[in-house]
Amino acid sequence: MVSTSSVPGFDLAAVRSDFPILSREKYGKPLVYFDNAASTQKPRQVIERIKEFYSTGYANIHRGLHFLSEEATANYESARATVAAYIGASTPDEIVFTRNATESINLVAATFVPEVVPTGSSIVLTVMEHHANIVPWQIVAKKLGLRIRPVLISRNGELDRDDFSEALKGNVGMVALSHVSNSLGTINPVKELVAEAKEKGIPVLLDGAQAVPHFRVNVQELDCDFYAFSGHKLFGPTGIGVLFGKAELLEKMPPYQGGGDMIERVSFSGTTFASPPARFEAGTPHIAGAIGLAEAIRYVERVGPSGAEQHEAMLLDRASCGMKEIEGLRIIGEAEHKVAVASFVIDGVHPHDLATFLDRDGVAVRAGHHCTMPLWEHLGLSATTRASFAFYNTFEEVDVFLESLRRTVELLR
Repeated sequence: MVSTSSVPGFDLAAVRSDFPILSREKYGKPLVYFDNAASTQKPRQVIERIKEFYSTGYANIHRGLHFLSEEATANYESARATVAAYIGASTPDEIVFTRNATESINLVAATFVPEVVPTGSSIVLTVMEHHANIVPWQIVAKKLGLRIRPVLISRNGELDRDDFSEALKGNVGMVALSHVSNSLGTINPVKELVAEAKEKGIPVLLDGAQAVPHFRVNVQELDCDFYAFSGHKLFGPTGIGVLFGKAELLEKMPPYQGGGDMIERVSFSGTTFASPPARFEAGTPHIAGAIGLAEAIRYVERVGPSGAEQHEAMLLDRASCGMKEIEGLRIIGEAEHKVAVASFVIDGVHPHDLATFLDRDGVAVRAGHHCTMPLWEHLGLSATTRASFAFYNTFEEVDVFLESLRRTVELLR
């Protein structure tokens, strides 16, 4: 399959050669992987770095005096510094390693909200949120007597700014919203939204799981209080996530879990806790995951985020234009600013059937509610098919997808 891009300086063929899984075939067809919003594939540099760590440099961290432990500790903390630099944190101490974006959000909901959000106040979300940015707030709201206030969106998938402003009136204790919608691809104007909330003294968490794989993020420029994302969507390992928190806020938050490595001193008369970020990393962490995530970040930086972003935009444009030529197909979410995600429905064709037939042509897409059930309920839908693109995808793969889509629609109708 030809692998070229018209973006100057972006070497698509070289990029594709770095991802071993892209050479796979299924049912005698080359793999076309368009499920990147769920999880991205891993370059050999990340795979080899993790293998190297387990093969030649593995030990537990922080407490050992032997050279392997000291070396592993240095690599783990270096990974923290790499993440901090990548998202513009002011210090590595503002980076907490978690299992994923979901745990990062749960950590804030469980430790920050009880300390600062008054009973009877509201937590402002949007109807486009992933379940991971809804359920944790519902749990803490039930415990503390809080209300959930969802902000509405327009039919094309853009946040209703007037409704957001209305939601901030009154007794608001917290705002939590997605930087990018995983189902619609909408890029929310988070810098302006954060500024509006901060004018009223309202703390803000941003779910960046779908943002960091597509473009550079600077948390200081955004001025958000918390920012959460997952490694597995950023071409890194599963089981590793990141919570950025402003240092002065993390310092005031109690531990999320208790155990080793998050303490200063333990006795039966009382325990004192370590300073952040160690306070929130109880037990043996995912050392290899952090090291692998740092390698993934270095890889993305070598590829060049700007060229990758331009290439993804061209993939989305090619796919969207082709999809609109199919009778009865409707793209859900056509915001002016969006990443390379296309959710769609086709009259008379169930998304699950469509995804099954596409799979037989080697095309991997996602079908269902995409963990955004309130969004589809708001839009009067139960499920969509979603094609999501990454910088290693090709125009030829888009054409394979479109041809398979046409044949499948003809067959199922």
